[in-house]
Amino acid sequence: MEMERLYELYKQHPVVTTDSRECPQGALFFALKGENFNGNAFAAQALARGCAYAVVDEQQYVEPGDARFVLVDDALAALQQLAHHHREQFRIPVIQVTGTNGKTTTKELIAAVLAKKHNVLCTQGNLNNHIGVPKTLLGLTGKHTIAVIETGANHPGEIGTLARIVDPDFGLVTNVGMAHLEGFGSFEGVVRAKGELFDYLREKHGTAFVDFDSEVLRQMAHDLHQIHYGSPCGEVLSVEGEVVECNPFLRFRWRAAAKGEWSEVQTRVVGAYNVKNMLAAAAVGRTFGVGVDDINEALVAYEPKNNRSQLLKTEDNTLLVDAYNANPTSMRAAIENFHQLPAARKMVILGDMGELGDASWKAHEAIVDLLVDSGFDHVWLVGPRFKIVRNPFRTFDNVEQVKDALAIKKPKGYNILIKGSHKMKLYELPAYL
Repeated sequence: MEMERLYELYKQHPVVTTDSRECPQGALFFALKGENFNGNAFAAQALARGCAYAVVDEQQYVEPGDARFVLVDDALAALQQLAHHHREQFRIPVIQVTGTNGKTTTKELIAAVLAKKHNVLCTQGNLNNHIGVPKTLLGLTGKHTIAVIETGANHPGEIGTLARIVDPDFGLVTNVGMAHLEGFGSFEGVVRAKGELFDYLREKHGTAFVDFDSEVLRQMAHDLHQIHYGSPCGEVLSVEGEVVECNPFLRFRWRAAAKGEWSEVQTRVVGAYNVKNMLAAAAVGRTFGVGVDDINEALVAYEPKNNRSQLLKTEDNTLLVDAYNANPTSMRAAIENFHQLPAARKMVILGDMGELGDASWKAHEAIVDLLVDSGFDHVWLVGPRFKIVRNPFRTFDNVEQVKDALAIKKPKGYNILIKGSHKMKLYELPAYL
């Protein structure tokens, strides 16, 4: 089917679903495939549940004479092409955000700041992949004045592919660290992969928001128009700032350009490492005309969710829950930040880091060494990767064993850091602490 024809159907039915269990009345259903499912097999079910059309890519699932079945060569490619075509109908600034750590938090902070002046389309949750990005773009309407699109990747070429769908005018890479090495092969591979966003912007003569403190990011953004943010360094940055205190919530100060007045902001996020995410949001806000007072209000009001640097107080303990994801860079930052917090009794519960390939053993060993040096009162390590590394700490195979241990003896009066890869399910532990 020609894109123009598919786009006409979309304009008549501007709601898209890829799940036959969630079928808003009049939606377009795209029959996507995965390792363990074939959406084509559920196309008729989606139509019966209220979808107006079903976009399929296997003839055998088309019911003869039923014009509601739309046959294409590849349903996923059709979804992506439709999203790109829709995005091209809008002449508004589009900002693409990626990075090893902090991209979701940074995206949310940017959106919160921009919302003070603009109607913002923003990636919801963590829908930052080859399916989530097109679905986000298809939410663009004439009411939006700017878009902030988060993109993630675990193999080379993915960021570049997503950039061609998003067609950003501006790009921001939060940082580059040790993550997804199984797919990227090495740290250099990560640099090349994240740099695909800047490669696309060069072709388009776009603009990069760059953390000036990172020489790697500055080099990655060579030959691009750059808007800089970072620590006070004597250079003229768009935004500069620094940590004032982290006890446990981050308090920092920032100013626009070198001679601006300082603003001090008390945030609701934990972790000194979040200062860069705050400065990035301020830099984007200033670029798009948001005033200093509005920026400060947005940063003060932002509260993290979804197990990202969340501070939770239970009847017995104070918990710092950062259990959405973990890699060597974010794990080290979380441990170092937790070590610096002024608390009398500290306990750490860490889960395995995934997708590290051949670097996994050394990465987990390095974290154990850091824990030994940190001198926490108690350390519990969860997962098979931590278990094979020689360490003096208590180890568990999985989160269920941790729950069993807590049922026997629950710690009381501790500050507890909980961090690990999402599949370790450590986010289930706060209910037991």
